[in-house]
Amino acid sequence: MKLLEGKTALITGASKGIGRKIAEKFAEHGANVAFTYL
Repeated sequence: MKLLEGKTALITGASKGIGRKIAEKFAEHGANVAFTYL
């Protein structure tokens, strides 16, 4: 079982840099990821 399986994360500024890496890691750990570029 993945750590964030069944969880949803909304990440702003995820098109580059640290926001992008955070979104990738959350997805790797099973989270449903929604992201925006602000």
